[in-house]
Amino acid sequence: MSIIRPYGDTTGDGMVQMSFTLPIPHDKRAEGAAVQLANKMGMDPALVVHAKPMGPDFTFFVVYGPVNHLVDTSKVEVVERDYPLLSPKEANLAIRKHLRRRLTVVGACIGTDAHTVGIDAIMNIKGFAGEKGLEYYRELKVVNLGAQVAVPELVRRAKAEKADAILVSQVVTQREAHVLNTKEMSAAFREAYAEDHRPVLVAGGPRFTEQMAGELGVDRVFGRGTTPGEVASYLVNALVTRRQPVRRSA
Repeated sequence: MSIIRPYGDTTGDGMVQMSFTLPIPHDKRAEGAAVQLANKMGMDPALVVHAKPMGPDFTFFVVYGPVNHLVDTSKVEVVERDYPLLSPKEANLAIRKHLRRRLTVVGACIGTDAHTVGIDAIMNIKGFAGEKGLEYYRELKVVNLGAQVAVPELVRRAKAEKADAILVSQVVTQREAHVLNTKEMSAAFREAYAEDHRPVLVAGGPRFTEQMAGELGVDRVFGRGTTPGEVASYLVNALVTRRQPVRRSA
């Protein structure tokens, strides 16, 4: 069945829960405004199940109610994984056999973003979700620049390290900062490198979707829940298996 409805209390009842903040002090009028907004979004009737002041001038709401919208799963567009998942042993073997040198990966949180949890989960040896990070791979040279790295500094370090791939994590999303920062990064690398010498550019963060790669100017986007093994497998596929490694300048 390709047509589905949300599920809350009983199958097909259309019940959904959503949260938002309104720039209004918490009182009865504020709760009425929250219900009005939910009604305009198609939730009718809407029930305010939680309301909490966020300082003197803002209120956070959680509302619950039914919607009439249907979802056609046959029209859902996703980016299918077009490469095999490799174990660390398989990835190391492929790099050693075909590249015949270590593959260099430089990672950073760019702009004012100080949230290193995501980049550390992928790059640090402790890893994420039971998988070891990229530092665990013997054939990967991992350079983690940490937080709040300016784009020019990232380009400079990438050249100094002769990077094969750049991993950029963005968590701060106010005013589309994650999009603007990533576009700035990709533009800087395309200006600094000839296309056949440019490192593979990878962006990741909870507000990114895989479909955004073209918009951002990067080669791949990873969203929330991505594991180190997925990233390592992609890098091996892009730089080793396809036999299209970055050609180094003298």
